[in-house]
Amino acid sequence: MDLASHTQDSRNKRKEAPNPSSERPAKQARALLEPVYVNGSGSSMGSEANGTDMDYEPAPLSPLLQLATPDSAEWQATITKVVKNVVSIHFCQTFAFDTDSAVASEATGFVVDAEKGYILTNRHVVGAGPFWGYCIFDNHEECDVYPVYRDPVHDFGILRFDPRKIKYMNITSLQLKPDLARVGVEIRVVGNDAGEKLSILSGVISRLDRNAPDYGEGYCDFNTNYIQAAAAASGGSSGSPVVNVDGYVVALQAGGRADGAATDYFLPLDRPKRALECIQNGVLVPRGTIQVQWLLKPFDECRRLGLTSRWEEETRKQFPEETGMLVAEAVLPKGPADKKIEEGDILIKVNGNLLTKFVELDDILDSHVDHKIQVLVQRGGEDLNLELDVGDLHAITPDNFLTVAGASFHDISYQQARLYAIATKDVGVYVCESAGSFRFDGSESGWLIQSVDDKDTPNLETFINVMKGIPDRARVVVTYKHLRDLHTLNTSINTIDRHWSRKMRLAKRNDTTGLWDFADLGDPIPAVPPVPRRANFIRMENKYYPKVVEIVQSFVRISATMPIKLDGFPKTRKIGHGLVIDAEKGLVIVSRAVVPYDLCDITVTFAESVIVDGKVVFMHPLQNYVIIQYDPSLVKAPIKSAKLATEFIKQGDEIIFFGFNQNSRPVLAKTVVTDITTVAIPASAQTPRYRAINLDAITVDTGLAGQCGSGVLMTEDGTVHALWLTYLGERNSHNSKDMEYHLGMATPMILPIVDQIRKGIKPNLRILNVETHTVQMHQVRTMGVSEEWIERVENEDPERHQLFMVRKVDSGHEGGFNEGDVILTMNGKLITRVSDLDIMYENDVLDAVIIRKHKEMHIKVPTVPTKDLETDRAVLFCGAILHRPHHAVRQQISKVHSDVYVSGRMRGSPAYMYGLAPTNFITHINGVPTPDLTAFIREAIKIPDNTYFRMKVMTFDNVPWVASMKKNEHYFPTLEYVKDPSEELGWKQIVHESDSTGTSDVQAAMMDVGPVEGGADIEPEADSQAA
Repeated sequence: MDLASHTQDSRNKRKEAPNPSSERPAKQARALLEPVYVNGSGSSMGSEANGTDMDYEPAPLSPLLQLATPDSAEWQATITKVVKNVVSIHFCQTFAFDTDSAVASEATGFVVDAEKGYILTNRHVVGAGPFWGYCIFDNHEECDVYPVYRDPVHDFGILRFDPRKIKYMNITSLQLKPDLARVGVEIRVVGNDAGEKLSILSGVISRLDRNAPDYGEGYCDFNTNYIQAAAAASGGSSGSPVVNVDGYVVALQAGGRADGAATDYFLPLDRPKRALECIQNGVLVPRGTIQVQWLLKPFDECRRLGLTSRWEEETRKQFPEETGMLVAEAVLPKGPADKKIEEGDILIKVNGNLLTKFVELDDILDSHVDHKIQVLVQRGGEDLNLELDVGDLHAITPDNFLTVAGASFHDISYQQARLYAIATKDVGVYVCESAGSFRFDGSESGWLIQSVDDKDTPNLETFINVMKGIPDRARVVVTYKHLRDLHTLNTSINTIDRHWSRKMRLAKRNDTTGLWDFADLGDPIPAVPPVPRRANFIRMENKYYPKVVEIVQSFVRISATMPIKLDGFPKTRKIGHGLVIDAEKGLVIVSRAVVPYDLCDITVTFAESVIVDGKVVFMHPLQNYVIIQYDPSLVKAPIKSAKLATEFIKQGDEIIFFGFNQNSRPVLAKTVVTDITTVAIPASAQTPRYRAINLDAITVDTGLAGQCGSGVLMTEDGTVHALWLTYLGERNSHNSKDMEYHLGMATPMILPIVDQIRKGIKPNLRILNVETHTVQMHQVRTMGVSEEWIERVENEDPERHQLFMVRKVDSGHEGGFNEGDVILTMNGKLITRVSDLDIMYENDVLDAVIIRKHKEMHIKVPTVPTKDLETDRAVLFCGAILHRPHHAVRQQISKVHSDVYVSGRMRGSPAYMYGLAPTNFITHINGVPTPDLTAFIREAIKIPDNTYFRMKVMTFDNVPWVASMKKNEHYFPTLEYVKDPSEELGWKQIVHESDSTGTSDVQAAMMDVGPVEGGADIEPEADSQAA
């Protein structure tokens, strides 16, 4: 029975879901996301499926495999000869392309031409897109490899290496003998066991005539038979030679079952042998197609489809060992066979010859490219003679892709068209990297762009011409479909980014060098200057609270788009609502869960009508709010500044809750303040990122509070007493979701900052680098606080009988508070409320009275400036995102080992391939200390391209290790972002290596793919799978 007809439990091994880790990345975290293989592929270290995302601990290896014990000297001699020609392939598919996501993985191959340096392996190893890798021989010599051929359909590809690089071993070639694959033949599969070591697995060929296994979505072989055997090959075994006792290769290992059954599937070698001979002779490998998928079906089923006894008898007579015939399974629209062959037609003859085998059909098609063939099929017992044109299979297999506006595109491939039974031309542009301006909700892949800016985009060429005419920051209508739902035409309005991702570039496959060459298609058209526009807010009728509903004129919608992920923030796009606090100056306050840092694009939407750009003016380091500014001259609307209360709201007060629900609709309800208490937003151990600390949070008694991430608490006269904000919390270790909390913050907490900004003063706050939590009187008494102090607390703050204890001191702290200190006073003021801590903002040093180890002490406590807390520089190096450890890291770690902190990494990059994990610190390059980014870049640019270097690394948990990594400037040049107020964007981009390849913007495309919002090529500091 075909794999496709089995239940989910027997799906192909490559489909097994990764197991997200609940732990921080382990030392040398070489995450084996899918220990079972892609079509049998090796030890996959990334699949997404974006994303994610995002990072994973090494998953458990596949169950131990039974090693074959050679039972004869003949087998022993054969294995000894074979293993010298088997190589372990370590590779990156550096970009998402066609059916493949960016991935770092391991597999197997074997030498088939020692003189010219050709290695045979699987097509799903070589991949359809950009490839970068190396191979390791049995004696552990290493050599770079590059693709010279990947078959458009069948699961084989050919890599090339330089034989002169192998100096300590004589290399020979394994001979391909497809005719020696017979039922009952004993075989050995010689390859990698889960990517770790050489394994030799025994088996016996049981079938020669099974259809190609169906792996579901993604790459699948078809129009070939597969060989079946009981061998139980594991992850890493893709591309392994299947040899007989004489040492001849009789098949190529390709896939297997994932339900524990010891069943493997091997590709016959007829087509690989032919392709190899073409390449050895320096000629192109012709591949023909009539765009029909055939399945081999037994005679009894063919009879039910209308096969007449006459043709069955003649076929059985000519082919007595055959048990079935080829039946049309899918006929692609607009292909050579469209409206001629139909699904269910039985193939009888081609060019006058009876035909029952895939290999014979391939032979005819491949030798008749751009010519005609005569085909006889039987449909419902009726013979039909047809003349068909044979097309070029390579012509409908993409060999280029476009990067623009942070996303990547190419024409639909034959693989995708066959899977969804659509035409191979003019069906829309396939989005292979759904990111940047072309990130769509619901899925990370499978989108077909139908039109942009009301211009049809049936193919890549047309799409390029359309995109060339769209200015930067233009808002355009995009229509698109998904391959899984071609009935539905989706419409969205997208803002085209041509400033963070400036260039439009076309990548073209070069089979001579094995690289993809990038060509610049032109600079962007500058943005059209904005013009003032008018709008009116909706009118909310409420006879009970007429002043309350007027607050709708003070709310705006804020959208933040981050071109790269910094500071562990899990998303690249966030939307929320902000409150206008000064309409004259264009000041808006919004949660830091919406605008996490200032390397971003911000848009402000008024009355759901007028959209203008915004910029960050101030980011509070502790209290979870950002103040942004827009140009008020561009908005002709009755915007009102919110009236902010100067007195603190109290527990038990009646209040009006006004907020925006999940549908961005305004809602309100009368409620009561249930509690005002000091809360601690949980730290995310896996993903250190900004969180609010040392805050008094307000909760209310209404169900709307949990539904609304933005809003206010008001009195009936329209005065705002508290902001209702979203607080980003920890990552759930069970489902990898990021927790969010909705809480209120009293407006008097923000007034001092707002007043300064209104006056044109940018606040330069100083803070205590500690996290505190409240302790009650019975606790502090045990800790040594005297009865006099307890009585003073009760008298001076009858509502809150509490003090604060230092829970955590930021790393790098010297002098001042220690963890466990109970704070009594600062500068003579008793500290019983979070608002009392505001005394820190404008003092370099505070006089504090504390209890430490049962002793009352007077100490000097230094504060730290906040201007250095925000990330102002980021480096992309070998696919890793590096910057100073941000504030959240310093809050959670006891010692900062270096100012070179790994915040994230891209799948398919050297950083991923060689195990450099998020939350690592890089302390040295090639033995030279790199205490900061300046020192790191100085040493990094000294490293020649495609050479190894060493890095000393320290994990978050203080475990040192050494990483060796090979630099790749072609796909991953060193790119730097530096905050620069003189730049239009506020940030300057610097490419340190030659930008001739044009991949600096391509990296941005990869970075845009976040696992939470649907893509997966970049990971923030996380051990979780993309949502």
